[in-house]
Amino acid sequence: MSAEDLLPGLDPVIHAQPRLRITIVLAAIGEDDKMTFPRLQELTGMTAGNLATHLRKLEDAGYVAVTKSFRRRSPVTYLALTRPGRRALEDYTAALQRLLAVPGSGPNGSGPNGAPDSDPP
Repeated sequence: MSAEDLLPGLDPVIHAQPRLRITIVLAAIGEDDKMTFPRLQELTGMTAGNLATHLRKLEDAGYVAVTKSFRRRSPVTYLALTRPGRRALEDYTAALQRLLAVPGSGPNGSGPNGAPDSDPP
């Protein structure tokens, strides 16, 4: 049995810290709600260019829906986490919890609560 069989995989699309931040912020709003690009930028603390780059990766994976429209005469970009995006975040969180629960995964070979996994030799 390989290490990959024992340890759950983490979704590489979500695993990047900026994309994880984006999905968590978008997951916090209602399933049928959306957020403007400037508001997401403010909440994530990312530059516009960096946010746009990571949003494109999430959109390409089908995790984020991007809707462009106009408010009066000004263009507005709305963002929402899709149903597959919410599911991917749930799966990612569950895999991370399983990974943290693996014996020997804590510091110095300890379990998740810091206690040793086995008696010393």
